[in-house]
Amino acid sequence: MQPLAERMRPQTLDNYIGQQHLVGPGAVLRRMVESGHVSSFILWGPPGVGKTTLASIIARKLEVPFYTLSAVTSGVKEVRDVIDKARSSRFFNQNNPILFIDEIHRFSKSQQDSLLGAVEQGVVTLIGATTENPSFEVIRPLLSRCQVYTLKPLEEDDLMRLAHFAVEHDIELSKRTFVFKETGALMRYSGGDARKLLNILELVYESAPSEGDVEVTDAIVSERLQQNPLAYDKDGEMHYDIISAFIKSIRGSDPDAAIYWLARMIEGGEDPAFIARRLVISASEDIGLANPNALLLANAAFDAVMKLGWPEGRIPLAEATVYLAASPKSNSAYMAINDALQTVQETGNQPVPLHLRNAPTGLMKELGYSKGYKYAHDYEGNFVVQQYLPDELKEQRFWHPQSNPAEDKLRAQMEKLWGKEKK
Repeated sequence: MQPLAERMRPQTLDNYIGQQHLVGPGAVLRRMVESGHVSSFILWGPPGVGKTTLASIIARKLEVPFYTLSAVTSGVKEVRDVIDKARSSRFFNQNNPILFIDEIHRFSKSQQDSLLGAVEQGVVTLIGATTENPSFEVIRPLLSRCQVYTLKPLEEDDLMRLAHFAVEHDIELSKRTFVFKETGALMRYSGGDARKLLNILELVYESAPSEGDVEVTDAIVSERLQQNPLAYDKDGEMHYDIISAFIKSIRGSDPDAAIYWLARMIEGGEDPAFIARRLVISASEDIGLANPNALLLANAAFDAVMKLGWPEGRIPLAEATVYLAASPKSNSAYMAINDALQTVQETGNQPVPLHLRNAPTGLMKELGYSKGYKYAHDYEGNFVVQQYLPDELKEQRFWHPQSNPAEDKLRAQMEKLWGKEKK
């Protein structure tokens, strides 16, 4: 028998749970499907949120041929073979066949290039699925021909709707009565992933006593998963859990744990570019200004991995991992940009002070643009006090240096120039 997650895969948008911002009444994808004309797009979101399901529902609704490729197992030859099939299966006035590519972020540049002509000529409508930011992983010419739609982890209400639907309608689970006494562990281990939720339910069902109700409690869920830690992730997708442990080990300054999780990812066949990119993010977010060299080393490791490939690429990844884990930590720049973004969202487009504005024309000069601006290099120490923030925000402070040798020097420099004003 198929796994529960496959048996419960919805066939229509009305049975599709979650992503109402895309498929709810009047939402963009629903309108597109209802119009009968779908353009190429990429679905970006974490595992288990319905990317593959949504693509198959669209193809079924439009009644067009549906071709599937996995970027993990398909090369340029497979792409061209499918495109040839799609070209020969298309009939006059019929919608384009749909080509669904799972994990499109794993396609190389040459593989993505092989798709361009078919997408441009309307031989296929491309639907890509990715867990990675398409801006980094999809070549610009292909990305410019596709809309990008972001799918979100399922909310707890969505997960519980799915759980109740499964136990009431599945051919196997509906044979028993489920009693949801506690759902905290079920929600926590599912992590917004519908497939994980269904796999956990199936595990609880299969391990329940043969008679009586099937009880779902935090203790039962935790116990079953400890006995079979991969059961809730039958595709072996420990991807997000392990990368989380990796980053948290670096953040927690434990190089031994960080190098262990790196080894787990390497042995698991993780994309080296994915690991390298996470190191660059960690260097910026977690080490930051406490050791600016960390970002340089992480970037160098990224470049080295791209040049070396496997297996030698593991060495610069290991070097960067140990260095970042052993470095002093600061998230002051990360917190500063988040604070600034929130302020921008709350205060809107504040006017640029006149003295900071550019004045390329005579009219602008007459209007006071650039008037009173003090050129810092004309003053002693290449500094002069003047206002740089909008009037409404002139007292606002976004960057708050943290306590480490590197930022202590930056704090001292700011106090020397601005006094306590920039403390």
